[in-house]
Amino acid sequence: MAGFMIAAAAALMAQPPGPPQPPRSAKAAAPVDLTGNWVSVISEDWRWRMVTPIKGDFASIPVNREARQVGEAWDPARDEAAGLQCKAYGAPAIMRVPGRVRIAWQDENTLKLETDSGTQTRLFHFAPAGGAPPQTPQGGEGTWQGYSIANWERAPRGAEIPDPVPIFSVRQGGQGRSLEVATTNLRAGYLRKNGVPYSAGTTVNEYYDYHKERNGDEWFTVTTIVRDPKYLTGPWITSSDFKKEPDGSKWDPSPCTSR
Repeated sequence: MAGFMIAAAAALMAQPPGPPQPPRSAKAAAPVDLTGNWVSVISEDWRWRMVTPIKGDFASIPVNREARQVGEAWDPARDEAAGLQCKAYGAPAIMRVPGRVRIAWQDENTLKLETDSGTQTRLFHFAPAGGAPPQTPQGGEGTWQGYSIANWERAPRGAEIPDPVPIFSVRQGGQGRSLEVATTNLRAGYLRKNGVPYSAGTTVNEYYDYHKERNGDEWFTVTTIVRDPKYLTGPWITSSDFKKEPDGSKWDPSPCTSR
């Protein structure tokens, strides 16, 4: 009997391997499903998120002297006259704006996130299946949402997996359940509605972590890390929670406002 089992195992090992599997798209490789309608749940930072903070309120943001000078000169009427009502709705700040987001796949390697507050659209570009990582466009003017490169978070530190997108860094203890997004090519704007500035040289790194409660409720938390060599003395790190809604019946698009 033992000899038969050894012979069978040897015959199985001698069989040629099957055809290589084609590389999967970002959509097919997604470890979690972030698509659907989500509403922001604000349990902290009400004074900065639910109302427009007073001029000169820079608390919790590591601003330098130049940023304070710009913030002290904030004038919403001037922004309105210049058509710059969306300065507080750029990628460094948009996930802190109260409202709803709608997430869907635009194609197999592009995830689209829309906000009803300010009617903003973000596109997260993944590397094509089996292809090179997407490249940030060179030249041209920045935009409110910039250019975002995305990646499904890799295995925890120590796993021997090559880094496909060097701009990302592996988080200690990451479990491969997060969407990573790195954004550049931004237009200068505000970190808060009261004129706390960020420059066009700002970079944004985000981690979208999904979890499901025992009662079936679905959530994601986005951790946002903003770095700005012009106006910040260090990274500004925030976390924002979103709960999934059953449908889009509460979707309520509204324009950007300066106040």
